Amino acid sequence: MLHVIATPDQIAQILAASRRQAGLTQTEAAARVGVSQSRISAWETDAAALTVAQLLSLCGAYGMQLQMRDKNQPQEQAAPQAEW
Repeated sequence: MLHVIATPDQIAQILAASRRQAGLTQTEAAARVGVSQSRISAWETDAAALTVAQLLSLCGAYGMQLQMRDKNQPQEQAAPQAEW
């Protein structure tokens, strides 16, 4: 699924949903990325404090990837998209 994100709150929601879809508890996710369970919980509530490195680590742990594209250029391939 492709998510078009405009706010940190949307990132937090996507991270929580992606973790659950990956079948991980917050504790298991924390162990994979080397942080505490409370840090995972905090990021799933407010992702504004995430660094890019932390976001990429979470994406990897959840089987996701981060992509950026020029919004003024047409997409090369059609993909399911969730717009917020």
